Parts: sequence; structure tokens; C-alpha cells
Amino acid sequence: MTSLQDDTSDDTGAAPAALFPTGFRWGAATAAYQIEGAADEGGRGPSIWDTFARTPGKVLGGDTGDVAVDHYHRFRDDVALMEDLGLTSYRFSISWPRVQPAGSGAFNPEGLDFYRRLVDALLDAGIEPWPTLYHWDLPQPLEDKGGWPERETAHRFAEYAAHVHEALGDRVRHWTTVNEPWCAAFLGYASGEHAPGRRDPSASLHAAHHLMLGHGLAVQAMRAHAPGNRFGAAVNLYAVSPATDDPADVDAARRVDGLQNRLFLDPLLLGRYPWDVLADTSGHGFNPPSEDLAVIHQPIDQLGINYYSRHTVAGTPGEAAQAASSPFATHSPWVGSGHVRFVPSGRPVTGMGWDIDAGGLYEVLTRVHGEYPSVPLYITENGAGYDETPDEDGAVKDAGRIGYLDAHLRACHDAVSGGVPLRGYFTWSLLDNFEWAWGYSKRFGLVHVDYATQRRAPKDSARWYAGVIERGGLPGRG
Repeated sequence: MTSLQDDTSDDTGAAPAALFPTGFRWGAATAAYQIEGAADEGGRGPSIWDTFARTPGKVLGGDTGDVAVDHYHRFRDDVALMEDLGLTSYRFSISWPRVQPAGSGAFNPEGLDFYRRLVDALLDAGIEPWPTLYHWDLPQPLEDKGGWPERETAHRFAEYAAHVHEALGDRVRHWTTVNEPWCAAFLGYASGEHAPGRRDPSASLHAAHHLMLGHGLAVQAMRAHAPGNRFGAAVNLYAVSPATDDPADVDAARRVDGLQNRLFLDPLLLGRYPWDVLADTSGHGFNPPSEDLAVIHQPIDQLGINYYSRHTVAGTPGEAAQAASSPFATHSPWVGSGHVRFVPSGRPVTGMGWDIDAGGLYEVLTRVHGEYPSVPLYITENGAGYDETPDEDGAVKDAGRIGYLDAHLRACHDAVSGGVPLRGYFTWSLLDNFEWAWGYSKRFGLVHVDYATQRRAPKDSARWYAGVIERGGLPGRG
């Protein structure tokens, strides 16, 4: 079992503090399209999110990431904020179209130089850089050639990854290949709620496979260049519960768990696809080449887990159904081939309408540790979105976010205490930003951003998190 620091308690009878092991990484996360802006500067080319966001009706309020929170010009100030918070690590993504505008061919030195400067600023501040190579901003020219449903995109991704790694690998040790391939594949190519906005279940399954293949090819290429670096992917996992013990509900939970969780965990960690998912999706022509699995199943040094909520699902015999607030639209493969609906659980929800269930995070962590080969785990995203405004003094008193983070960190501590090899935690997000199809209407940041002036102001949650980092854990509960 992992050895924790000695928990401490005072003489008031309060519960002991929940302290994490020495060396536990404390971080925050962002993504390029959501924060950088400078969409037409520095040689950057268009991405699928530029095209999607500029299409009327695709993003709430017609918002785009053209300016976002101007991190491209303000990154030094943002690094200073991270240093003030005491972050030991910072997870960010590299914009593929900023580095390689066409998605193939020539690379853009000015784009690479931006990330060199960012990495140097982080290292100067004593903050370890954790880049993610793909956080959904596929160069538009690659989408024009078919995008992720085409096998060639995986090879182009590996080429891009190898070039970025060659530029930064002497200063960056930890690398994430792809972020949340479920979202990129199914929200992008099945439901159409994310870029590129296509609605083709068969294409979405092939996109999921090629994202995983791209991961494996990229790890091979980067590891050949620097075998001492550490490589992995970040998957968004959910605890999934049937609404009742009715067989239809239990089967609905199996289907959702299969496409949400096991479709990615099994090839990454076991070298195979779940047989039941292949059976469920057989009508969509999903029959990936078996030889690809050896490429996908590269040894990884770390696995990122993004966790926000639990799904509660029910079966609806006789007709397909969907919950209006669910990201699983009618075009998702399991809804078209089965009978699944997402039902309210009665739990409190965030401003996004997502269930607050820290127990689900503990369940996910212990499941991955118990059912798969052991690998160091990191929470690479966890946070709560709300629609917040400062008070008359300019303060953002986000008690809801503090409560959410506290509960989920306690779930992490419980998992570590039980032997789960959890090595670090990155909250989502450092800054308020462009929240994909929600535009600027929802805020996840520890730091409030006035989008009109770009003024940054730490929220109460930022100060709370700084205290957690300084303490090395959570205080005891009285």
C-alpha cells in the first residue's frame, strides 16, 4: 500500500487531516483552443474548432475562441498566477494547427517557439510542464481529407507528435498523447455537438479507433527518440449505474460503460476491444484490424483520468430514447442499436447540470486499479462549472466549487489509502475560458477572467486550493 504522510489532528477532537504522499503532483489544466486566442497570428492555421465555432448556431451565443482569454500574449502573467498558487505541475495542450498549419508537411517555427517560451517560463517558476498533444483542435485541412475516421490521420498525428517531442523533449518529461478520445470521436462525429459537427455513427467508431491508433504510433515515435520520457493518454471515465435492477436497465448500463469506458481502457491496457462492444456495434461496420491492437497497446508510463460525474441509465424496450440534457444524443451508436436513456439521479448538480458524485471518482479509480494492469494514475481533469459573477468588491465566492473539489480530493485520498497508485491531481481549470459548445456561459476556472478586459482575479477556490497545496492535503473535518 502507498505510504501516506502521517495524518495529523489537533486536540479538539477533529478528524485527522487527509495528507497526500510526499511528491504528489498538484496542478491545474487548460487546453489551447480554450485559452490561447491569437487565432490568426504567428502562422497558425485553422482548426476544426475555428470552422465549427464560426458556423452560426453551433456555439451558444455565437462565441468563438478567436481571442479566448488571450493566453498567447499573456502567458507570462498566467505562469506568475500559477506560481502564486503553488502549482507544482501545469497541464496544457499544444495547438496542432499552430505548430503544423496544414496537419502535414511544413512545421511552423514561430508556433514551436511559443511553446518553447511557455515551457521555459514554467521551468523558471519551478512548475513542471505536462503537454497534451491533441485536445480536439484538428487542423482543418486534415478534416477536409476525412478527419479522424480516416486511417491516414493517425499517421499524420504521429508525425506531428514526433516533431513536437523533438523540439521540447529535452525539457519536458511527461507527455499526454490524446485527451478524451470519447469526446473527439462521439461528440465530434456521432452527435455533432462538437467540432467537426458530423452525425455519422460508423464514422465515429472509426474515429475512436484511429485516435487510439494515433496514440500508439505517437508513443512509438517519441519513445524511440527519448526512451527516458514518460508517455500516456487521458481518458474521460464515468461511473455508470443502472436506474434499477431491471435487466433492461442493467443492460443499458453495460452498453454505456462499454462505449464510454471499456472501449478505450481495454485496448490501451489489455490490447483488445471488449467483445460485447464489438457485438453491440457490429451493425455499424466496426471491425478494426487486429494488428492495430499491438500498436495501441504500447507500454504506457502513466494514465490520465478525467472525471466529472456519474451516469445513471435506464433501458427503454421498444424504442430508442435520449435524455435532453445528456451529451449522448440519438446519433450515438449505443442509442441507435440499443435502448438507452439517461435519467436523473436526485443528486445535487453543478451549473452544467452534471451530477455531483465524488464516490464515483473513488469507484473509477479503484476499478481501474483492480481490473487492469497497474500503471501510475493521474487525475488530469476534475472540476465544476458554474455561471458566476463577482460581487460588488470584485470577489468570486465560489463555495460550490470548493465543496466539489474538497469532496473529490477526499475520494482521491481514500483511493490512495487503499493502495491505488494515484500520483497527482490536476483541477480543471486554471482560468475561466471558452467552454466548447457552451461558449463563455459556463466558468470552470480557479481564476476569474473578465472577458471584456482580460483581467484575472483569483476566486475563493484558488486561495483554497493554494492552501491545499501548501498543506499537502486537506484539513480535518471538525
